[in-house]
Amino acid sequence: MTIAQRESISVAYIEDDEKLGRLTAKYLESHGVRVTLVADGREGIAAVLRERPDVVLLDLMLPGMDGYDVCRQLRTRVDAPIIMVTARGEEADRVMGLEGGADDYVAKPFSSRELLARIRAQARRAQGLVGPRARTITAGPLSLDPQARRATLAGVDLPLTTYELDLLLVLAERAGRVLTREQLVDSVRGSADEAFDRSIDVHVSHLRKKLGDDPKNPRIIKTVRGIGYLFAFDRE
Repeated sequence: MTIAQRESISVAYIEDDEKLGRLTAKYLESHGVRVTLVADGREGIAAVLRERPDVVLLDLMLPGMDGYDVCRQLRTRVDAPIIMVTARGEEADRVMGLEGGADDYVAKPFSSRELLARIRAQARRAQGLVGPRARTITAGPLSLDPQARRATLAGVDLPLTTYELDLLLVLAERAGRVLTREQLVDSVRGSADEAFDRSIDVHVSHLRKKLGDDPKNPRIIKTVRGIGYLFAFDRE
């Protein structure tokens, strides 16, 4: 069942600030989003596993188990998009969130309208409702099925996050072309306004690891120094 066929998008919101959580949940619910609000990291993990939401909205600063640990644990057990919410504006903190498996991030104080747009965008991507992609892409031993949201390497399923799959699709669709980091961010997330170079570097690093691509001498996703990345496999 697609997002369009559901009554609403479901979100698990893990936030220990009671007032912020309540106000944000109220706004999202007024726009058709079903919100499960949890104030504790461990309870949040349990809620995500129980509810299986379309999107996880995860605060970074949580009591007991922080957002980094929650994100890492969730990523090994669910493939729902994770949007990290943080009061910290440092690039290093955002990189840590992405390295832990987050698909996107939003910094406090955030615009409720922007947050809603990001949630909807992540939900659409997770359901394969973004863009006109339909045909399976085959490149060497790699096969990408945009509609089924599935990637396989030599017949083995790859455990990619929503962002990683979309990034790989963008690269594979333009095999042989050098794409800048800005082009990749714009293609995958839809806006480069808040992008930073290392976010793409982190996701490419994850992709290489899952593809078994040697980071020192990559065969599939090559680095073009000072510019961006190139998907080197020939498409069929």
